[in-house]
Amino acid sequence: MADVLPLVEARLRTALGEPDARAAVTFLGTDRIEVLRFQGGGIVCYATLGMSAHPMADPTAVVADPVEGPRAELILSVRAGIADTDKALRPLAVLAASPQVEGLVVAPGASLDVGEPLWPGAPFTSVLVAEPGGLVEDLELDEPLDPVRFLPLLPMTPNEAAWKRVHGAQALHERWLNQETDLRDPSRKSVPLE
Repeated sequence: MADVLPLVEARLRTALGEPDARAAVTFLGTDRIEVLRFQGGGIVCYATLGMSAHPMADPTAVVADPVEGPRAELILSVRAGIADTDKALRPLAVLAASPQVEGLVVAPGASLDVGEPLWPGAPFTSVLVAEPGGLVEDLELDEPLDPVRFLPLLPMTPNEAAWKRVHGAQALHERWLNQETDLRDPSRKSVPLE
C-alpha cells in the first residue's frame, strides 16, 4: 500500500502553491501531524498533513479497518495581517489528530471544539466542517482506498456553535450568507442569531 501523504502534499502544492512554513506536532500514541502554511492574495491557508495517513474508523467498530474508510485533511483560510493566526497551528493539529485519539469520523456539518481560542484573542473556540471541493479537489486513491477529502474549517463563535447545535449546520450557513458574513475575517463578531 502506497504512502498517501506525499500524494496529499503534492495535491496541496498544486492547488495552493508552495508552503512558506510548516510545523509538526506529535501527540502521545499518534502519528505526526504537520500543518503547512500557504500565503497569497491577502489570504493565509493552513492545511493539515497527516490526518489522511489512515482511514477514519467508526467509533463503534470493534476493530478499525486499516484500508477502507474516509480520509481527510483540514484547511483553515483567514485574511492575512489582522491577527496572530499562526498560533492556530497547534489547535489545527489537535483537530487533525482527533480521529486517532478520540475515534472521531470528521465529516461536513460536524462541529469541532478545541476548548480555547484558535489563536490569541480569537473570538472562536470551535469550527464548523464545511463541504469539500472548493479550494482543493478530492484526491482519488487506488482501489480500495477512499479518496482524501480536503475539508474547509469555518471558525465559529461560542454563540454560533450553540445556535448550530440547536438549528443545524445548514441553518447557520444560511444565517452567515444572509448577513454577508466574511468567514475569513479572523476578528469578526458573531452573526446576529435572533
